[in-house]
Amino acid sequence: MLRIALAQDDFQVGHLSANRDLVLELIRRARDEQRADLIVFPELALTGYPPEDLLLRPGFMRRSEEVFREIVAAVDGIDVVLPWPRCEGDDRYNSAAWVRAGRVLAVYDKWELPNYAVFDEQRYFISGRKPMVVALGGVKVGVVICEDAWSRQAVDASAAAGADIIVSINASPFYRSKHVDRGEVLKRRNAESGLPLIYLNCVGGQDELVFDGHSLAIDASGNLSSPAPLCDSRLLLVGFDLPSGTLAYLDWPAGETEELPITYAVLQRGLRDYVSKNGFESCLLGLSGGIDSALTAALAADALGPDAVHAVMMPSRHTSELSLVLATEQIDMLGIRGDNISIEPVYQASVQQLSTAFAGTRENIAEENLQARARGMLLMALSNKFGHILLATGNKSELAVGFSTLYGDMCGGFSPLKDCLKGLVYRLAIWRNGVSPAIPEGVIQRPPSAELAPGQKDQDSLPPYDILDRVIEAYVERDESILEIVESTEIAEATVRRIAGMVLAAEFKRRQGAPGPRVTRKAFGRDRRYPITSGWHDSGVKR
Repeated sequence: MLRIALAQDDFQVGHLSANRDLVLELIRRARDEQRADLIVFPELALTGYPPEDLLLRPGFMRRSEEVFREIVAAVDGIDVVLPWPRCEGDDRYNSAAWVRAGRVLAVYDKWELPNYAVFDEQRYFISGRKPMVVALGGVKVGVVICEDAWSRQAVDASAAAGADIIVSINASPFYRSKHVDRGEVLKRRNAESGLPLIYLNCVGGQDELVFDGHSLAIDASGNLSSPAPLCDSRLLLVGFDLPSGTLAYLDWPAGETEELPITYAVLQRGLRDYVSKNGFESCLLGLSGGIDSALTAALAADALGPDAVHAVMMPSRHTSELSLVLATEQIDMLGIRGDNISIEPVYQASVQQLSTAFAGTRENIAEENLQARARGMLLMALSNKFGHILLATGNKSELAVGFSTLYGDMCGGFSPLKDCLKGLVYRLAIWRNGVSPAIPEGVIQRPPSAELAPGQKDQDSLPPYDILDRVIEAYVERDESILEIVESTEIAEATVRRIAGMVLAAEFKRRQGAPGPRVTRKAFGRDRRYPITSGWHDSGVKR
């Protein structure tokens, strides 16, 4: 039986020496502890994924090649599939080398270079067109890279070259139900080729992307494995029996498959990695007594530990007593640090300073936003003074339609709920409370409000969130037209047009917002790139 180790791990973008050391340690463990014949690493493990424009820097590419050679020279007693960005003259390839006893036996260059959604590989790489199939222990192993497995050409080429099994090495970022889509892909490739396939994915947060692990495998008979652990570094071990085509899961703990715990774990991993990889040890957030900041606080406490979370209540004349009671209750519930700093003196000073300029005008959104910006200023001061990263607490529904204050509640270095619609925020909060008390029930039950004006409620300015979310999901995530949305949802055309117009008009705000973890098929940021200045309007939508 061929024993194959799979390095489902976190390889940091640009940290070549750390990645080298991790690769060498995993090689040692696979060889000495697991007695593996082969160890396989995820796509571009040497540089981390995606390295983006680091690939355009000659110094980075030279150092990548040096580190690659160091690893190759150290390989002994086990075969290694080692991915790295390969240069040939002025051309770059997304490649993997088969290494044995200190030398490279074969090289595979990725065929399918994705250039959609969050991917820009055609900016950096040239496609390959040769399969790589290497014999080991009487088994011929074919290797493909990530997108190659999502179409059939590369797998078919490996099968035609005599492969007995296909290993797909991936840097596959998460979106909801991604593990189901991966399983369907493996089923199709298995049905077409008749071969077992092993799908290795990496782990870790990288800016707006989260790589969830959840590696998979399918045997020759089409039996799909459970996904491997979620968001967890594991050295997996699979045995392959050539005569029967079966796979033995020698070290393969089963991962989570339910939507809400998966999504929560991905948000948690994205937050933890963004904070730690960018050199922060603690975080700060404004805690309002509302659902968004409450879920953000729970996520932060789970991701970083309660001692690393600093929550600040910032009441104004419009803040209800209930908000302060609920925020205080959650601070005690989570065991995080809490402070109470009124914004009223800052707000009053600002109004006084503007009194001449504002003379003869009525109060409007300007005074409301002054309050939000007073909070943002105080939070940023605390961030600067004590070195906390400030977390923005807005959700996707608000960001979509601009229901947020630029340089106010949008202030922050990271926005954990940026890709979570309001309905998902509530579902995640309820699920999290089912694990252990984390969010006061009163927070979940109360109507959402920015509390910037007397008696203010979100629904005074917005359509109900269940309607808003359905339109945003269709218009933003599925790119449906206004008339298609009206037809499929039976929501009034005027309401759909209004929401679409708000989405277009808020582009300038979102462009200045903090990054946050992607959990849907289309997130704001690198996933959805619309011009700020544009003469295009959807069927009469006015900016």
